[in-house]
Amino acid sequence: MPVTTAAYATDKLPGETVDALVIGGGAAGLNGALMLARSRRSVVVIDSGTPRNAPAEGVHGLLGLDGTPPAELLRRGREEVRRYGGLVVAGEVTSAAPAAPSAEGDLRFTVTLTDGSTLPARRLLIATGLRDVLPDVRGLAERWGHDVVHCPYCHGWEVRGEPIGILAVGPASIHHALLFRQLADDLIYFTRGTELDEGTHERFAARNIQVVDTPVEEVVTGEDGSIAGVRLSDGHLVSRRVLAVATTMQARTEGLDGLGLAMEDLPGGMGRRFASGMAGTTEVPGVWVAGNATDLTAQVGASAAAGALAGAHMNADLAAADTEAALAAAQRGSTPA
Repeated sequence: MPVTTAAYATDKLPGETVDALVIGGGAAGLNGALMLARSRRSVVVIDSGTPRNAPAEGVHGLLGLDGTPPAELLRRGREEVRRYGGLVVAGEVTSAAPAAPSAEGDLRFTVTLTDGSTLPARRLLIATGLRDVLPDVRGLAERWGHDVVHCPYCHGWEVRGEPIGILAVGPASIHHALLFRQLADDLIYFTRGTELDEGTHERFAARNIQVVDTPVEEVVTGEDGSIAGVRLSDGHLVSRRVLAVATTMQARTEGLDGLGLAMEDLPGGMGRRFASGMAGTTEVPGVWVAGNATDLTAQVGASAAAGALAGAHMNADLAAADTEAALAAAQRGSTPA
């Protein structure tokens, strides 16, 4: 459920083919662009301004930057990319597809934005992130990113000691409950029609995790706007201050169909992602993918690291192509007319 961030100064698209175009201005995209720009590559980042973690108060588990507001972290990242000559353009991609190779046979792609502008690029980095799909429970989405949380590592410390409810969505929620039990003594597991085997019931009982099978009707908020509890189908209100839910995570694919990138489903209905290999390589030559678009569970630090690795591999690929082009030019020059 992406939230639009505040507008910022945007760069203008260059008029010539760039070495690398990065689609997505989050941690993965910006760190990939940073690596490329520091290698003196011409690089443009297309940023829709809708990061996944926009509702969060701070980024956590990121050494040296723990607690930094997401918008501030991205602001710093954009400044760093621009410091080395990279461009960051606010916009959304409507289409991306391979184009005719250069005269030297090097790869080319054409990307079109919502305003109709186009940009040719030699290589692409897809870092579009993902979209969280929440269970259809009335009142749940309104508190997303505040007292409705999904990651014990991203938000767990901040909700420690509170009465927490786990809204089950499937097998992944069992693991979820055990992790959040480390953070709270008062934990209730709302099964929401999912099944628990006898062994899981025994484990939950051993950890004092209460199980409620009655269907959940809605999330109830108090006068202060925060969660007051969960109302069940029998009318009973179960007091809770925090709800944890494992979302269905869907890689953001808008405008990218023309690239023909392979997709794959994760087991247990966890979500759908772009398939990728080492360093974010894909089956489409010249296209890399990094961050939550391919690693659905990566936190900010892991996404940034993946972007950096992909950027380094893209630069190496471009260096090889540049060398082949230079060799071909030299051989043509030595050939008698």
